[in-house]
Parts: sequence; C-alpha cells; structure tokens
Amino acid sequence: MILSILLSLTGCEKGTPSDPGKLSDEEYEEMMESARTTPYGKYPETIYYTLGKVTGENNSNLPEGDTYENNEYTRYLLDKINVQNEDDFEGNEYSDYDKLAEMAIKTKNIPDIMVVSDHDMLRDVVEAGLAEDLTEVYEKCSTPTIKNIYESYGDEVLGTATFDGKLMAIPETSISSGPSLVWLRKDWMNILGLKDPETLNDVIEIVKAFVEYDPGNNGKGNTVGLVCDEELTGDTGYSYEYQLDMIFASMGAYPKQWIERNGEIVYGSVQPEARLALLKIRALYEEGILDDHFLFRTTNNIIELVENGRCGSFFGPWWAPNNPLMDAVANDPSADWEPYLVSTDDKVGGKISYSSQKTTGKYVIVRKGYEHPEIAMKIISVLFDYARYEANDAEGIKNYFEQNVDPTARPLAINVDYKDALSRCYRDITAVMNGEKSESELPILEDSYYNVCKDYDLKQEHTPQEWAAYTSRITALKIISDAENAGRLDMVDSLYFGETATMKTDWWKLREYEKETYLQIITGDKNISSFDVFVKKWKSSGGTKITEEVREELGAAGE
Repeated sequence: MILSILLSLTGCEKGTPSDPGKLSDEEYEEMMESARTTPYGKYPETIYYTLGKVTGENNSNLPEGDTYENNEYTRYLLDKINVQNEDDFEGNEYSDYDKLAEMAIKTKNIPDIMVVSDHDMLRDVVEAGLAEDLTEVYEKCSTPTIKNIYESYGDEVLGTATFDGKLMAIPETSISSGPSLVWLRKDWMNILGLKDPETLNDVIEIVKAFVEYDPGNNGKGNTVGLVCDEELTGDTGYSYEYQLDMIFASMGAYPKQWIERNGEIVYGSVQPEARLALLKIRALYEEGILDDHFLFRTTNNIIELVENGRCGSFFGPWWAPNNPLMDAVANDPSADWEPYLVSTDDKVGGKISYSSQKTTGKYVIVRKGYEHPEIAMKIISVLFDYARYEANDAEGIKNYFEQNVDPTARPLAINVDYKDALSRCYRDITAVMNGEKSESELPILEDSYYNVCKDYDLKQEHTPQEWAAYTSRITALKIISDAENAGRLDMVDSLYFGETATMKTDWWKLREYEKETYLQIITGDKNISSFDVFVKKWKSSGGTKITEEVREELGAAGE
C-alpha cells in the first residue's frame, strides 16, 4: 500500500530538462498542448524524432567537434522547443541521399521526418500512404511571417505539396537567383593581358586563351576548358553550377523549359533555336574550349579541377564562392576568382536572357502516424522566423553564417525565404554600409554577412570564409543588381513545373532520349540532322500529347 501511494504521488509530477523542478499532470498537459498547437511552444520533455538527414560536402563545413545531431542548430532547437533529431540515415545531397531515401520509401520504413528531393518522390510517398496530412499543422504551427513568405510565391509553392486539398508536405522555397554568372580566374587573365568580358564571345576567347597558353602552369594540355555537367542545362528553370544555360540563351534556346512562342506553349528542347545552340556548343567542344572530357566527369571530379587550379572557368550562380570556390581559394590563396555577367545578345551593355526558376524543389514529409507531426513545422518557424527576425540569443547560428557553414547543417536541409530574398539581403547590407540604415535593424542573416563584409576592403588578408561571404553577398549580387537597375535582365518565363498524365508514363523516356541526342550531337557521335529526327520522334512518342496536356492545364489554346 505504501509503495502504491508513492507511485501515485510520483505519477502526479513530471520533470522537464529545462526546469529542475516538477510539473503537475495538469501543468504538463497544458505545456504539451501549447507545444503541439503553437509555433514556439516548448515541450515539457525532450521529444526525439528520427530523421533522414541530407548532408553536404566537407561535412557541411561544420566546426570541429560539431555533428549533424549536435551543432548550433540542433542545440538551439533543443533549448527553444525541446526537440532532438536522431538520424536514421545520413546521405550526401549530391550522391547517395536519394538512394537511401528511395530505399526507405520502397521498404515502407521511413523515419519520422524526412526530406525528399523532388515532386516525383513526394508523390510516391503520398501514393504509398506513408505521409501525414500537415494541413492543420501548417495552420497552427507556422508563424504569420512564415505564411507571408509562402504567400510571396502565390499558390506556386504550397500548391505543389497539396493533394486532394490536403497539405502533405512542407515545401522548400527556391528564391530567385537571377541569371548565371561566369566565374573566371582573374589572375590568369592578368597574366595574359586579357580584359574583362562583356559578351559571351569575350568569354569564349578568354577560355580559349586559358587552354592554349596555360597561365596556371599546369603543363601543356592539362589546363581544362569550360567545365560542364552532362545535364547541360538546369531542369525546369532551376539554377545549377557547371551548366550551359547562358550559351543556349545566346541563341534564344531554353531547353527543358515550357515557354511561350508566338502565342503558344512549347517545349524549349525541340525548338529550332536549340538546334542552332547545339551547333555552337559542338564547335566549342571540337576546339577544346568546352572541356573535351566532360562526359566522363562527376560533380566531384569537376570540383577537384576547380580546387586544384586545373580549370579557370565555369558558369554558376551567385553562391558559387561557397562551393566550390571557397576551397579553391583555401588551396591557393593567389587564385583570384571573379564573377562576370555578360550579355547573351553579344552586344556590349546588351540584354542578359535567362529562364525563370522553379519555385520549389525539396519537401519535408512526416511519417503517417507519427505522434508529433507538428515538429517539422515548428523547426521551420523557429529557424526561419524566430531565430532570424526576432531572437537576440542566436549568436551561435550567426557565427555559422559568418563561418560559411553550409545550410545542410540544419536538421532540415531546406531553405524558407521570400521570393525576392536576395534583393532584400543586398539592399539591407548596402544600406547599412552606406549609413542609410542602422545595423540593429538587420535580421540575423543579413547582420552576419554585414559583420564579415563591412571591414573587408580595409583588410590586407582574408580567410576563405570571409572571401566567400563578401564575394557572394556583395560582389556577385552587386553585379546582378546593377544589371537589373539598368534594365538589362530579360527573364523568360518558364511556365510549367507540374506533371501531366502522360508524363507519368512517358516523360522519363523522352528525357533520356533528349539527353542522349544532345550529348551525341555535341561530341560529334551524330551529325546535326539527328536533331530533326529527334524532334519528329519526340512528338510521335508522347511529346505532342504532353504538349496538349500542358497547354490544357495552363489554359492555353492548343492545335
């Protein structure tokens, strides 16, 4: 009887790791209910969740001693809302993560929370009945700021994660990155007495000189031309490194994009302009201006060429200093990588054409039946609203920004930000640097970059992290901002990112056929007439039907 009384008394009190005292059952339940139904409510005890963890190159540049389960992000979340990830599996975003995620889906053994890398994988999870409905979670546990962020994209982002009126995942937002820049070794240009490029043809002449005259002293034949990923261009408007979108755009071509031509929706890869672009790229390949071994290189191989000084040119977005150029500069501090934005119409001061971007990519799913599905939304609210806009206690996360720790260090390796976040960030930082705004008004991300950038020009030496932060957030974004202000940016709308009925069965075959044909033409395995054969077969093998479906979905008139 005494034991029974003691047990009953013990059952009325529960401890919480953040409070050495005790909670009554009533207090415990009130605290738990608040945690379940509000963005920032703290759980009365630590809630552990299994996670499918996306990792980055070089351990995401985490400081020594930090791990994906114990770092500034996870410690902050533990302190604020009392949640802790236990990684079920970890995989690099560029290599094995998708394979691990696909295996978990196939075996129907997914972790409590997991990131899936595209809409096809999300659909597979939903159709398999593995994903939890997050509609109520979004309404209750996302903050007004998070809702405003998603609303800045209209229905484009949340709509892709909605099935039969239910929100089945939390989508990443893909902020507009603008056109690709060409990144060149300025120190090599100086050695050869070359001027800064203003047109695409200028870039071609610079790369040709790099290969021919070997300013990096790699030895004859060892300096690689313009490096290129075998995918050639970004998928449905998404911006990548090492691709040739700008060269295609110089011929008015936008492969893999659904665009408007003469009042109709068409697929860019089968248009006459793409044929002309392939001829141009083939000539670059034959001259060695385009890396003549690009078909045999993985992304890691390309990065090694850049880091080891064997390559001095590639196309990439504004964030290229973070990866791979930070490590390239660390390997060789004399390497002076500079970004340039060149006209695609071959006129000095001319137009810079590029396609608009896909507004979302990755998705956060929660295992159906998991007891705390709200955790995923709470993590996003804490990291992308509270820690960024409200908190004054997130110095550790701020230091990560300043140290250029990769965003994959976050438990959920996604980004949630306004569509025009880049412009906002650049405007805010430069406003403070110009004395037009107080530093105290800067959100944590912008303030971290401001602290790195404000004294950059006064220093004689910089760490690779400082160089990467300044070059990405100031140098590269200034170039894009100046071009925008001058009215030079010519964005072609990429109009469709969904999946029609015929796409579900035929699209993968058409895409493989397209890739194979493009690569064979570029490398000379087939002559240019094979493009015409490709277009005809593409149309007869489902392409015409898919085009009709896309037009119908977009409300466009088809033939």
